[in-house]
Amino acid sequence: MLTFTGLGLFDKNDISLKGLEAIKNADVIFAEFYTSTLMGTNVGELENLYGKEVHVLSREDVEISPEWLAEARDKNVVFLTGGDTMVSTTHVDLRLRAKALGIETRLIHGASIASAICGLSGLQNYRFGKASTIPHPYTSSRGNTIISETPYDTIKLNKEHNMHTLVFLDIDKEKGYMTVNQALDLLLEIEKRRREGVMENTVVVGIARAGSEMPVVKADYVRNLKNVDFGPPLHILVVPASLHFIEAEALVRLSGAPPEILEEFD
Repeated sequence: MLTFTGLGLFDKNDISLKGLEAIKNADVIFAEFYTSTLMGTNVGELENLYGKEVHVLSREDVEISPEWLAEARDKNVVFLTGGDTMVSTTHVDLRLRAKALGIETRLIHGASIASAICGLSGLQNYRFGKASTIPHPYTSSRGNTIISETPYDTIKLNKEHNMHTLVFLDIDKEKGYMTVNQALDLLLEIEKRRREGVMENTVVVGIARAGSEMPVVKADYVRNLKNVDFGPPLHILVVPASLHFIEAEALVRLSGAPPEILEEFD
């Protein structure tokens, strides 16, 4: 049996009782923290809580050579992930691999950033379109700095369909955790090149440390928000489309958005 278990958003206490029960009954515990990580804890704290060793897997262990899956043929194996257990396509692929090996799988869900952003900001969950990720820029073989334009295109497409965009920010072992400020600078750089006005006069929402006791949630025009200090990671960005009145009021009252965004509803 292979049990995929979501750890929730921030620290060791976010796991569900079902998740703890699965860990209690596990023969082996694996985890990956490259798609998401818990900033309010570490592996040592998790092991102290569980009373068991947690084997942390690399990206290669999960995506390319998951030989460890074979252990689930005759053992109770728990696979831990940050957030919810099936938000990442990587985890769906891993479940399919397990099924192909004849391994029974089970899901124990955890709190997901996809729903947390709605509660924190007041934006309505059914109005979100395709999500995207902003990766760190990289240097080409010719020495040029390459900035992915895919997130910009996703935001543009969602806006054309009047849908909000959830923008995940890159986690890189060498370059670190991308901030809201870096993400906005990259989007503005693309806008400067293309002159399409997707981000112009747009109110966006930055969220930091969702799931913690003191999350930061701020909404403002891009030109202002890119200078806000959101503090330590993890950060995430939301680019709304047009706003329903309740959404606009929530952004003003809960996230400090400029009151002028309510004027169109007067």
